[in-house]
Amino acid sequence: MPLNPGLATRENNIKYKLNLKFAVARDMGNPAVCNMVFRLRFILMAAAALAPVILDADPPPLDTPPEDWTFHAESTLIEQWHGDFPSPYEGENSLNPHTEDAHTLTATVFLGHALWNGAGIYFDPEMNQGGGISGTLGLGGFSNGEATHTTGGDSPQFDVGRLFVRQIIGLGGEREPIADDENQLAGSQDVNRITLTLGKLTVTDIFDTNSYSHDPETQFLNIALGDDGAWDFPANTDGYTSGFAAEWNRSSSTLRWGIFLEPAEADGTAMDYHLAKAWGQVAEWEQRYTIGGHSGALRPLVYWNRADMGSYSEALEEAHPDITTTRSYRSKTGGGLNWEQEITDSLGVFARAGFDDGHTETWAFTEIDRSASAGLSLKGTAWGRTADTLGVAAVVDGLSEDHRNYLAAGGYGFAIGDGRLNYGTEDIIETYYNWKPVSWLALAFDYQFVENPAYNRDRGPVSIYATRLHWEY
Repeated sequence: MPLNPGLATRENNIKYKLNLKFAVARDMGNPAVCNMVFRLRFILMAAAALAPVILDADPPPLDTPPEDWTFHAESTLIEQWHGDFPSPYEGENSLNPHTEDAHTLTATVFLGHALWNGAGIYFDPEMNQGGGISGTLGLGGFSNGEATHTTGGDSPQFDVGRLFVRQIIGLGGEREPIADDENQLAGSQDVNRITLTLGKLTVTDIFDTNSYSHDPETQFLNIALGDDGAWDFPANTDGYTSGFAAEWNRSSSTLRWGIFLEPAEADGTAMDYHLAKAWGQVAEWEQRYTIGGHSGALRPLVYWNRADMGSYSEALEEAHPDITTTRSYRSKTGGGLNWEQEITDSLGVFARAGFDDGHTETWAFTEIDRSASAGLSLKGTAWGRTADTLGVAAVVDGLSEDHRNYLAAGGYGFAIGDGRLNYGTEDIIETYYNWKPVSWLALAFDYQFVENPAYNRDRGPVSIYATRLHWEY
């Protein structure tokens, strides 16, 4: 069957190619290859359904980047350790009070290819190895954000990572350049535009971004500084989900909305496909501005999750509270505020605040119901190291009354639980220095001080040290 380059048969051409690849993978008898191709086939089929709408006989001015392919790669090695700290007792999910160390190694390849007018497909296979200290347990604001993307194994583990299609629909007017980057094809696009994203990704690729505190591979390591700790955003144990997001961008603002799959179990790998009962929705408004020639942004966010979650109050009615025995499809709502401001060409500041209703168990991210953080990021211009960065920040995390009562009664979540609880906010200070001898390589030294680990005044404080080696292409 020859391929017809005509517009009317574009969808059929895509189906033809993917059916052929799927048949080859099936005949090879390789389940992993077959599964990956099936994911690709599903996403592209859905995206191709939009082609007749977007690709008409008289298309608008092209938004398709002139670059057909993009390729990038990166890898990060983090070594983290702590010494002994005071602990009169421990539970199943406690941070180990004795000296320990752990490492994580992650590597990702970022592939992108232009499809049709304004559209591209992106595939990010990845490898991970290792895990966090204490098996990535014992802290609400865990000390290594990369550990949430690892399986804890000593052997390398491979995963599809991201696999999604992105469609940009230009609305006319002023245009702006696009630089070649990870999951971004070089070219130009309308400033006033609609962006549609469909597939497997990390929700925080799109929402709750911040120029100074968002990426544990190059910025702060603690997960409560990289994202809004109280936003229980949809994700499996590796940090990924599948879903759809829409963005409307204008010169000084962006409105975003998305709906995504929730895991079938708390911090689980498998996703819940009962789509009428389980999903995570999020909406965000980003307002950009300048003060004295320096840019800033304010991003309020609200979310509404539904999943097969347990109730803290119902679990407390049991003699031995166990949140897992009370699971039913319930809702969790919350919101947050994310702010960043450039002060000088070298100095930027940021702050976040977030909350959730705190009635249902933590499901996907981390056990935080209230969070407030602030910090600064300073380039090394003053001491002749323009590419280096010094970061200092603090975060205060807390739990809802239902959540803290559940832990005090001996209950356990998926990340914390000492068997009892003398409640206090979990207070964290983090500082790092990122040294870049060359543009593609960075070595960082990181220190975190944690007061009341897992919200327990009876344990800690603990000092946590880390080194991080990161390279990128």
